[in-house]
Amino acid sequence: MGLKIAFSGLRHAHIFSLLKKAVAAGLEIVAVCEEDPDWDLLSGHPEVKITHRDFAEMLASTDCDIVAIGDFYAKRGETALRALRAGKHIISDKPLCTTLHQLNEIEAVARDRKLKIGCMYELRYLKSALAVKRLISSGTLGEITQIQFNGQHPLDRAHRPGWYFEPGKHGGTINDLAGHAVDLIMWLTASPIRDIVFARTWQTPLAAETALADAAQMGFSLKNGCGVIGDVSYSALDSFGFGLPTYWRFNIWGTRGMVEFSCADEVRLYRAQAKQCEILVPDAVNQGDYLSRFLDDVEGKTVDPETVSLLFSARKTLEIQDFADQCSGGIPKSR
Repeated sequence: MGLKIAFSGLRHAHIFSLLKKAVAAGLEIVAVCEEDPDWDLLSGHPEVKITHRDFAEMLASTDCDIVAIGDFYAKRGETALRALRAGKHIISDKPLCTTLHQLNEIEAVARDRKLKIGCMYELRYLKSALAVKRLISSGTLGEITQIQFNGQHPLDRAHRPGWYFEPGKHGGTINDLAGHAVDLIMWLTASPIRDIVFARTWQTPLAAETALADAAQMGFSLKNGCGVIGDVSYSALDSFGFGLPTYWRFNIWGTRGMVEFSCADEVRLYRAQAKQCEILVPDAVNQGDYLSRFLDDVEGKTVDPETVSLLFSARKTLEIQDFADQCSGGIPKSR
C-alpha cells in the first residue's frame, strides 16, 4: 500500500527523526505545516520544506492517509482530534496529548472511525529490552517483585524550545518523559499498572522563574503486585548531555534473579544461586520500530494492535501526572 503522510507541527526536534524514518519506510510526504511563522528549528534541517501555514487548510487540500504531529505538547491533542475527525490515521511524538479529557475523545473518535494511532515510544525496541523481555517471559527471573528506573534528562535550558517554560504549553514533566518507562514496563512484564502510590513534581533552581516543574518522581504498583519507583527529572548535567549512566537505566528484581539494563546493548543478569554477574550481549534481532509497528497496524498486518497498548500507556502516564498535579495544585514548587 502506498501511504501518504502529512506533518503538522515542527516544534520539537523529535519530529525530524520521524520524518527521516518515514522517508526510509517509503511513505510519500505530501505536506508539511508549521503555523508559527517565527519558529526557527528548521535552520538545521534545510531538507524540510514548509508547504502550509494553516492546519485546517492543509487538511482540506491535501490527500493523505496519515498525519504526523510534532507541535508543542498542549496543542497536540486538538490537532490529533481534528485529523481523526477528517478520517486520517495519526502518529505523534510523545506525549500524544496533555489531558485525560482529550485522550478520551481521541480514543472514542479513533474507535468509531476505525482509525489507528501511533506514538514515538522507542524503549521497547531496544535490543537490551527485547533480551530482558525474553528473560521475564521464560521465567528466568521468577516472579517480578520490584522495579526501579531512572530517566533523568539534561534540562539544557539554553537550547530547549522556549515553549517548555511557558504557562500552559508543556503539560508536565511526568507526561513528557515517563510515558517511555510506563510503556516499556507494562510491555516487559505483561502486567498493567494497578495503583498509583505517589507522584510529585516540583521546581528546582535550574528552572527558576519559569512555569516548568522540572523534577519528577513517582511510585506505582502493577497488577501482579510488583512495586515500581522512578525518577524522570530534568536533572542530568548539561555538560554530559545524555551520556550519564542514569539515562534510562532499569533495575528489575524477581524471585530467581535480577537484571540491570539501559539504552546500551549490554544486559547484566544476576541469578539467585550464582556468585557472578552474567554479561549478556543481545543478538542483533530486527524487531522493527514504532513506525513499522504503526504501519503494520494501519495495514491490518498485526494481531497485536499498537493503537490499544499505546493509548493505555498514554492514559496511565496522564493519570500519574494528574496525581502529581493534585498533590501540588499544578503549581511548580521550589524545593
